[in-house]
Amino acid sequence: MKPGKKKARLIVLGSTVSMDGFLKFKETLCIQGKFRGTIEATGALIVDREAMVDADHISVSSLTIHGSVSGQIRAVDKIDMLSGSQVHGDVAASRLRIADGVLFEGQCSMTGTEREIEIFSRPIEEIKAELQRTHGQ
Repeated sequence: MKPGKKKARLIVLGSTVSMDGFLKFKETLCIQGKFRGTIEATGALIVDREAMVDADHISVSSLTIHGSVSGQIRAVDKIDMLSGSQVHGDVAASRLRIADGVLFEGQCSMTGTEREIEIFSRPIEEIKAELQRTHGQ
């Protein structure tokens, strides 16, 4: 590890933990048990396979879901819904990945895109030519 660089810590709320309240953290938090309340953090959140999170809203840098999450979700970077997970609620993130076998009920909004791309107002020949130039075909 380089001098002056902090090692990222992983904080775990174990499978026997059942908690209600307000979570605020800067590092990476892994929930393995049950949580009900509000999550507002600058760190990453991992919801483990058997975990159940019921939040009025979640705001994190990134979210990886193996278990069950209900509530409004906003991630600055990305949301990964992995196979077997269940998500009930609207999500907003720059990047979103939904694996096969995910139950997702809600709407998604993509945030943080650098520029808007409107392909439907351009002639198809122009799009093909641009793709050929950029991919060297």
